[in-house]
Amino acid sequence: MILSNLVQNMPVKYRLIGDGSVEITSLSMDSRQEIGKGTLFFCVSGMHMDAHNFAPDVVSRGASALIVERELDVDCPQIVVENVRHAMSYIASGFHGNPAGKMKMIGITGTKGKTTTSFLLKSILEKAGYKVGLIGTVCTLIGSRQKDAGKTTPDPIEFQALLHEMADEGVQYVVMEVSAHALHMHRIAGVQFAAAAFTNLSVDHLDYFKTMENYLEAKLLIANQANALFINCDDETVINRAREKEIDFVRYGIRAQADVYAREIEFTESGLSFTLCYHKRMKTEIHLNMTGIFNVYNALTAASLAEGVGVSIENIKKGIEAVKAVPGRIELLDTKTPYRVILDYAHSPDALENILKAVRPTTKGRLICLFGCGGGRDQTKRPIMGEISGRLSDLSIITSDNPRNEQPMSIIDSIVEGINRTSGEYVVIENRREAIRYALSIANESDAVVLAGKGHETYQEINGVKYPFDEKVIVQELLDEAGV
Repeated sequence: MILSNLVQNMPVKYRLIGDGSVEITSLSMDSRQEIGKGTLFFCVSGMHMDAHNFAPDVVSRGASALIVERELDVDCPQIVVENVRHAMSYIASGFHGNPAGKMKMIGITGTKGKTTTSFLLKSILEKAGYKVGLIGTVCTLIGSRQKDAGKTTPDPIEFQALLHEMADEGVQYVVMEVSAHALHMHRIAGVQFAAAAFTNLSVDHLDYFKTMENYLEAKLLIANQANALFINCDDETVINRAREKEIDFVRYGIRAQADVYAREIEFTESGLSFTLCYHKRMKTEIHLNMTGIFNVYNALTAASLAEGVGVSIENIKKGIEAVKAVPGRIELLDTKTPYRVILDYAHSPDALENILKAVRPTTKGRLICLFGCGGGRDQTKRPIMGEISGRLSDLSIITSDNPRNEQPMSIIDSIVEGINRTSGEYVVIENRREAIRYALSIANESDAVVLAGKGHETYQEINGVKYPFDEKVIVQELLDEAGV
């Protein structure tokens, strides 16, 4: 594709320096990747490095053109824009033939519930007869074919390539998790959603956004790209801000007056049931194979979005009830033990509180919670999570999560600071595998062991290196070692 043709239709101001007739055959934003003739390189300015500094190197390796925020002294055509990330989304889309326009896009944002909602919605749309793609935290799915996931919402080059692949394979709907980072960094600029939802807002990612105000504003950017927006009206902070900004939305929820809502909620040994109601016109009985009031909200989010794009209530019911579990989300492991082992991705205060409150009513014995906190992320939540586990668990096992480049015991000390505010019993075992071994060794009949924080992840990141660490595998290995 010719460079000048590639950029001429993007809705951002630009200035061409040099020959705009060069042929572009590949896109890159990573100087560590293969760079050669035909490569259009994006000089992204980040928090820790500025790719403008790598421009002489990529040009020497054959890059055909650069997208920059300032003119550089290199012998190479350049497109100067105000924000490289913003331009990259439009250029990547055009390079791949604007694939989002060939499918119906549905976006889900919010602090919690995105992953479970996306799996529920994918199931609903499949029951309605559509081929569905899914992009999210756990994985990417093209119909039934699975690909590994990276970021919750990929960077534009990877994202548009995925959409192109999905369109080529006949996908009709794409259900995707939309992170606040993706919205703030313009990763999905130019994508128009047939429907989008805002699930809830709670403390997370303050290492990046600094304040909850900034975090909320980033997530509400999705309203600018949605034909229809659905908001959990039980989250007053989100609702009030949406009203202040005069955003049109449809309400769903349990407590507040809503357009889509749940009534007669009952928890059972196999999950929960409720009556799903639409605009006081339609209703149906739903049995969900997962527990926790938060999963009622997840089902309502999926049902609202599905109804918003025209799916029948019959297929909504079939789709929700077909989902047996979502990887790493309150996932009961098949351990054959007299106690339960439950895997959950909970890595924020609200998420940890939700999982413990969901498991407590069905636990006749002790509730044992094993968790840590990630390094290089929001440090304020560590003592808060310690306090939550100390208050809601019978025993907390404080261990390592993904310490990244921090010292694990420094993170643990912050958690302990919070748990000491309670009368909760706890032990500290830094090595996560040994902590799991200990939890399994002390669990008795009717106890529940909650392994929180890792969920679907299959690695542990220590000092910048990702080591294999799949808790499903580790639990089974430890049980085998113990002869269970």
